[in-house]
Amino acid sequence: MRKLFLALCVTAFTGLTAFAQVDEYKKGEFFIGYSNNQVDTGIAGGDDFSEFVDESETFHGFNVSGVFNVHRYFGIKGDISGTYNNTDYAFSVPASPSGTGTVAFEADSSLYNFLAGVQIKDNASDARIKPFAHVLGGVGHGRVKISNLTCSTGVDCTGFGGTISETAGAAAFGGGLDLRINNRVDLRLIQVDYNPIWFDGGRTDNVRFGIGLVFK
Repeated sequence: MRKLFLALCVTAFTGLTAFAQVDEYKKGEFFIGYSNNQVDTGIAGGDDFSEFVDESETFHGFNVSGVFNVHRYFGIKGDISGTYNNTDYAFSVPASPSGTGTVAFEADSSLYNFLAGVQIKDNASDARIKPFAHVLGGVGHGRVKISNLTCSTGVDCTGFGGTISETAGAAAFGGGLDLRINNRVDLRLIQVDYNPIWFDGGRTDNVRFGIGLVFK
């Protein structure tokens, strides 16, 4: 009887150990890296923030995120990014009483995302190649500081200049690929997100790229 009891205990213990090994996964991760945001500055709308330029610009900055894994394949994610751009603009405008004039200025711009949502990823401790996807929502904050404003004779630049800022709903839909370096660090080879932001009722269709390190 004693031998039978010991045999059952060993069998149960072996089964639990095997189950734990199969289900072993990292409970969290922290990402820090470089962010490249292709920002749609031609926002549909009628406000000053959206009308000063009508093209996409490249913003450079950072992206950090943290994930708490509630399951091997699912985690709760918080994400913050900040990207920046400094560009000189010069263009022709109608001038009074007739003809055209010029306006030139320097725009120092920044765009922040404060997002949270879910991440899908195989967080197994021994996984080497780790594709992931996430769905995030929150707010975006845009800021433009206009300086060195120059307006030619006949051009009324009253009210154009200073600092303009706005906060609105934002989201990020995308994912990427991580490569295991060791038990504590992964290399994020690529992250790509569609990053819409709804400034003043108009949607900016931004695309966010990232690379960096993931600490587990």
